[in-house]
Amino acid sequence: MSDAAWWVPSLVVFGAAAVGAVLAAAAARRAVAHRRRDAVAASRTAELEAKGLIVRADETVREARREAAYAEAQFGEAAAARLRAAVERAEAPLREAFLLQQRLDDSEPDTAARRREWSRRIADGCRTAIAIVEAAQAELVAARAAERGVADEAPVLRERIAGIERRLVDADAALARLGERFAPSALAVARADRDRAAGAVAGAAAALAEAVALQAAARPAAPQLGRAQASAEDAERLLASVQRVELHLASAVDEARSERAGLDADLVSARRERDDLAGGPDAAEPGVARAASELGEAVRAAADLLGEPAPALDDPESRRDRLRAVRDRLDAARAEARRAAGRLDGARTALGGAIAVAERAVDVARGLVERGRGTVGADARTRLAEAERQLMAARQEPDPVAALDAARRAAARAADAEALARYDGSLG
Repeated sequence: MSDAAWWVPSLVVFGAAAVGAVLAAAAARRAVAHRRRDAVAASRTAELEAKGLIVRADETVREARREAAYAEAQFGEAAAARLRAAVERAEAPLREAFLLQQRLDDSEPDTAARRREWSRRIADGCRTAIAIVEAAQAELVAARAAERGVADEAPVLRERIAGIERRLVDADAALARLGERFAPSALAVARADRDRAAGAVAGAAAALAEAVALQAAARPAAPQLGRAQASAEDAERLLASVQRVELHLASAVDEARSERAGLDADLVSARRERDDLAGGPDAAEPGVARAASELGEAVRAAADLLGEPAPALDDPESRRDRLRAVRDRLDAARAEARRAAGRLDGARTALGGAIAVAERAVDVARGLVERGRGTVGADARTRLAEAERQLMAARQEPDPVAALDAARRAAARAADAEALARYDGSLG
């Protein structure tokens, strides 16, 4: 008995080794997945910054183009020439940035390192475009300030800066109130714009003070006043963005609610389709089984997302985007399931007619070969034999799609055999 069980210790050793290998492989996969998530998070931060810069650069170039037309009407063609040239130079890096962003949006998933590199190039190109245009705009702003006169504009600008500072206080209160309802990620852009607005208004105040000092010293002050005005305009634009955040969040909340309701309804239908597919007569067919598995995974992902508890602080835009992504995946899986089922139904419908066509074609070719006897060559007989073999396969094949293909091949080979037999008969 002991001699008969000599292999048991070896089996235990090899079994333990196999289990250890499986556990090690699983740990390695988890480590790789963790590193990939970290890389994706870092690349997403870079992509968000790049998208913000694209918007800013595009608005800067568009505004500069309109500004050039206005400057030409106000001061003449020569005054607008430098700004027009700057716009043309800025459009090249901006076009490249749009192309790279299109790759990020439309391409197959790339490595996190490549996506970060594309995002860096987008950001650099946008900053270059902005710098080119802003440099030319500064000259034009300075010229206008000089035309109007620093003495007349300084008091107006001082009051304007004071108004911006009051709006900053209101923005802080609004962000604090929204922070009680929404997650920090939902307010990150608005808070960044608020900080940039604070920096811009501080810069405007400093530039205005310097312009007043230069004027008092009888030195050119228009460039400094122009910079103060530009900074004040930046601050106002950024504050306007901050003030719109509440409307954007409210819209995102409504959109997320709508997406959730749509996903919930789709999930009910998807579960029914999954059960019908998995429990139907074609469940073992590879294409159907694969479609049912993918649909089941999409159903589980949707159910898991819908079952997540509501966070204390919501990020409605992120939640809306996640719901849309899961809903898109579910729609794609349902479409694939319907295609898999329809493929078999269509094959079953067409199979009977295809076999009948193949039988008639084989009978015609067989009759020509038998009547022609020795005059019919090997080529026609070979085609006939292959047609008969394919016809037999079509009758015996349980897969309706494969059977339909075999029946069509049988009809084609029989047609070839008929043509060759007629040709040989004509020669004989």
